[in-house]
Amino acid sequence: MNKEFYVGWGTLALINAGLAQGKNRSGFNWFLLSLFLGPLATFCLVISDKK
Repeated sequence: MNKEFYVGWGTLALINAGLAQGKNRSGFNWFLLSLFLGPLATFCLVISDKK
């Protein structure tokens, strides 16, 4: 795979960490989860409520 794919995936993980912190959740845990699940983790964060 090309380098841009990995850069995009990492950027998405950072964005998800920021989204998680905005919803009073652990940014680090969601960052790690996003590295494995990617867009699926984003979807879960978007539909979840604030703690």
